[in-house]
Amino acid sequence: PLRRLRLRASAAAPPATKQRVAVLGASGYTGAELVRILLQHPFVEIAALTANSQAGQPFSAVFPQFATQKSLPDLITMDDVDYDDVDVVFACLPHAKTQETVKELPENVKVIDLSADFRLADVDTYEEWYGKPHVAVELQKEAVYGLTEVARGDIAEARLVANPGCYPTASQLPLIPLLKEGLIKADDIIIDAKSGTTGAGRAPKQGTLFCEVTDGIHAYGVASHRHAPEIEQGLNRALEAAGAPPTAVVNFTPHLMPMSRGILETIYVKTEDGVDAAKLKETLKAVYDDEYFVTVLDDGTVPQTRHVRGSNHCIINVFDDRLPGRCIIVSVIDNLVKGASGQAVQNMNLVCGFPEEMGISMAPVFP
Repeated sequence: PLRRLRLRASAAAPPATKQRVAVLGASGYTGAELVRILLQHPFVEIAALTANSQAGQPFSAVFPQFATQKSLPDLITMDDVDYDDVDVVFACLPHAKTQETVKELPENVKVIDLSADFRLADVDTYEEWYGKPHVAVELQKEAVYGLTEVARGDIAEARLVANPGCYPTASQLPLIPLLKEGLIKADDIIIDAKSGTTGAGRAPKQGTLFCEVTDGIHAYGVASHRHAPEIEQGLNRALEAAGAPPTAVVNFTPHLMPMSRGILETIYVKTEDGVDAAKLKETLKAVYDDEYFVTVLDDGTVPQTRHVRGSNHCIINVFDDRLPGRCIIVSVIDNLVKGASGQAVQNMNLVCGFPEEMGISMAPVFP
């Protein structure tokens, strides 16, 4: 609907010249998805694509689906990027690598980081969960956590945006408004999450081989997944913003599904007295009704990953549990788009003063 197409970027007009972007770590799935999306953006020119181990090759040698895109630059090493000719960097690098890289970049270069390096505000928590000390502590202080619908004002003014993880995106979008309104118990949240195998990255691993994944489903990172503290950080920030103590605790368990992409989270919450699914849905609709990328369903349809495949959308619905005082939230996203590269471009749009939906308004792909 046209009412949802309002411009959410800053009031500034788009620049007369295109923004030149570099994708660092372009040989992974998030890098390929970024390239696919950026090729559709009218105010972006892809200036550099890096992949140290494949430097010198055309991008189509790594991802043959781009053989028709003759304008793409060949892959180069990160050392060969001319950052004086770059306006925006997308960092799709392994954890701990981005910190080392970003602190060496010119201060005028905007950075959208798709790794976890700047997501956790507390550097001690980062070291506890990622096993390495933070090496860019001063930069961490200026990083803005990029859950776009929650922090777009801060994102628009940021130089460094920490793009959220895929699981935290799907869980925080429904939970933050409900906690802010005091409708659910903060210390009794269960998140049962399921993801496609692209969430594990492109590097060969035994656990993501065809025979290891197909015809089955398995939990992983049980009681130890690194997205748990990221989710709790966001929920506790919401509580503090509402003047409540930061008591959010989540029981989060992810599962690997035999599919390439998509995330479905079934979230079990305990409600405050007198609150039912209708009230939770009413609250979410009031928050997201004018949002382009977040849809709260009116009817009893259960969201499915195929409903958002290839798009930057998040679809949510809420149901009464058969147990009194409990509700069930179902939230779905495409892990490579709203859970990674799509939200990264959404954040770039804000940082650069573009309309927020520019280049990422594509409809889901089905079948």
